[in-house]
This record gives sequence, structure tokens and C-alpha cells, in this order.
Amino acid sequence: MGYIMGKAEGSVAREEWHGHVTALSVAPEFRRLGLAAKLMELLEEISERKGGFFVDLFVRVSNQVAVNMYKQLGYSVYRTVLEYYSASNGEPDEDAYDMRKALSRDTEKKSIIPLPHPVRPEDIESQLQTFLFILCMNS
Repeated sequence: MGYIMGKAEGSVAREEWHGHVTALSVAPEFRRLGLAAKLMELLEEISERKGGFFVDLFVRVSNQVAVNMYKQLGYSVYRTVLEYYSASNGEPDEDAYDMRKALSRDTEKKSIIPLPHPVRPEDIESQLQTFLFILCMNS
């Protein structure tokens, strides 16, 4: 049916501790049934329990179906990451949106204030602590 893979990462001291969606996939025959939303909800709940300030993810700028779904789930574009996705066949690299949703710990919603300019992949801060968790939904 589908799966989500994510991790908790960042620095608590700098209010950057958060959940990160590494991958989200739903089989074509099970799309538009709310499974992706449920998987995201589960990851958000775990991130809340772990004391995260926000949940973030990267999505191709051209993937408007996914971008719109994330917006419906309460995510907003925090920044654009230039040439984040490597292309093949001589095509140019593709930009990504770093989309975020504030969690209850971020009472002032500081984590989702959009950056005024795009960044490059090498500008993204390396994260200090990582815990991997995988949530799977099987048929």
C-alpha cells in the first residue's frame, strides 16, 4: 500500500530538533484514499512525542501534486534549495522546496518563517543528531 521513512534530527538547544520525512510513497492503485495523509500524521505524532519543533521534507518544485497535498496538510514552503535533485540524460538539476509544518513546541512558529532567498544544497546545515524510524503500512 504505502510507506513513510523519516528521522529525528537537529539541535534542541537551537530549537532545530525536528522530524524529517525522508521518503513517502503510496502505490498507484491506493492513491487518493488518504493513506499519504495518514502516514504523514503518524510521523508528525512521533515527532511531537520526541519533542520536535517542526516536521520538514524536500519535494521537487515540479511535483505540484505533492506540493499541493503537503499544503493541504498544513505545510508551507520554508525555502527553495537550488539544484537539490541531480538530473540524468543531460537534463539540468532540479530545485526543491524545503516544506515545513510547525509542531506545538514551536509556539511562536519561528521554524516556518520563510527564508527570503534560495540556498544551495551545501548551505544546508549538517545535522547533529539522527534517529531513524520507519513506519510501514502493508496490505
